[in-house]
Amino acid sequence: MKNRLSLWGLSVLTLLLLSSCAKLGPDFKGVGNPPIPAKWKEKGQRSDKSITQWWKTFHDQALNTLVKKTYAQNLDIKSAGLRIVQARSALGVSESLTFPQVQTISGSASSSHTKAVDVATAGLSFDMGWELDIWGKYARGIETSEANLYASIASYQDIMVSVLSEVARNYINYRTSEERLAYARRNVTIQERVTRMTEVQFNSGNVSELDMQQARTQLYNTRSLIPSLELSKIKARNALAVLLDADAGTIDQILEKGFGSHHDALNRYIGREKKGTIQIRQDGNDPINIDMVPRACLNPYNQIDAQLITRRPDIKAAEYRVRADSAQIGAAMAELYPSFSLFGNIGLNSNNASGSWISPPDALGVTIGPSFSWNIFQYGRIKNQIRLKDAAFEESLVNYNKVVLSAVAEVSNALHGYILTKKQQVENRKAVEATVRAFNISVIQYNDGLVGYQRLLTTVEKLTSTQDRYATIKGNLALNAILFYKALGGGWQISKGKSYLSADTAARMKKRVEWGRYLDPAMTRVPKGVQ
Repeated sequence: MKNRLSLWGLSVLTLLLLSSCAKLGPDFKGVGNPPIPAKWKEKGQRSDKSITQWWKTFHDQALNTLVKKTYAQNLDIKSAGLRIVQARSALGVSESLTFPQVQTISGSASSSHTKAVDVATAGLSFDMGWELDIWGKYARGIETSEANLYASIASYQDIMVSVLSEVARNYINYRTSEERLAYARRNVTIQERVTRMTEVQFNSGNVSELDMQQARTQLYNTRSLIPSLELSKIKARNALAVLLDADAGTIDQILEKGFGSHHDALNRYIGREKKGTIQIRQDGNDPINIDMVPRACLNPYNQIDAQLITRRPDIKAAEYRVRADSAQIGAAMAELYPSFSLFGNIGLNSNNASGSWISPPDALGVTIGPSFSWNIFQYGRIKNQIRLKDAAFEESLVNYNKVVLSAVAEVSNALHGYILTKKQQVENRKAVEATVRAFNISVIQYNDGLVGYQRLLTTVEKLTSTQDRYATIKGNLALNAILFYKALGGGWQISKGKSYLSADTAARMKKRVEWGRYLDPAMTRVPKGVQ
């Protein structure tokens, strides 16, 4: 009996030792050198707030408030946080498979009656089964779940980058429409005066009806811009309401605190209307005195860092998907080999057939031993499953490189977009200044009879189109700055050390289910790459 127990003990010990010896399949060594341009040198890990909190470079109180509320309220960010909790729970499931998988306690009781005797029977048993991880199948499963968890965290961060940039983009669109609207209303006032002046001249016989109708046409065209610009403001405002999970009234209150300001004192800019003429004077030394679109303090050449690009959340998520697929190869390979398990049973069975209950020592039974199973007739299926996982791993590598190349293209496009739009703004500002000056001169010369009416109408038309274009370019410059910061993956860093769930969401979940510390972000082991 002792020799038999010793043999079983030695067998169990051998299996336990083997379970920690081997993991089949490739060990993930990284994705290699990403295709980043050599001129984008690494400058070390940056904590520059112009990247991590880039919206503050616009110095706009309303934008800062919108971003803060978006982080707390956006539904896409909330959904991404819940996916992290799901991935953390899936990792817990994978980790639990390394422990005994079968643990059951069962009991029974019965009785029978005959003329001779009444018999009662009772039984209680505990069963346990434990498949040992000899070939690393469960270890690879844990690696897969860990990689999926880290990928879900990186995806959460990527969604933050996208959502925050979308908030800023809609805010800039709102301010751009607002500035274009201010210019349009100012030019409507100018053109109304020009039209009235033309009507006076027509009634006096000094100009033809054609001149009068052309003035009216120009006025009506400018007026027609106003409804479309107002609609653009409404659409941008409503988009912000969706992003913030808020009502339009709340957004309006925030927008009232924005950067935008304009000194649209028409009587100072245009002068007072006189009978039969119009007097123009500039507001100080600056003919461009409407300023509603915030400007970013951005030096793009100094802010490109190869490390920032490779640490973009979408690139990290792609890398962890490669890691997960690598581990899947080893898990599939483990199916080629036999699985070894330990099983055991402790049972207590007793009855009173003999007139008294059997004592516990005599009723106790213990069974323990190893077992194995081997899918020897499913070799073809398993081999093809391994090939499938290997091809999926290779596809993940291709997708990773594609994500990196897309990131490089986004950075390059945003960089050149900002630089070239900046040059465009400089030249267009000169055009606005020249157009305002030309308009002033044309009015004076028209009043003095030095130029014809058609010349005046041309300068009025140029004034309207050039100022509208200037406001649009200012908006495009701000949008390119946002695209640049988004391309560098900035913005998600504000979530560091904070819960992935809102307090209300966590409270509801804890009320339904016992979560322990699972909802505590400190319980999620996060590698440096996704911190």
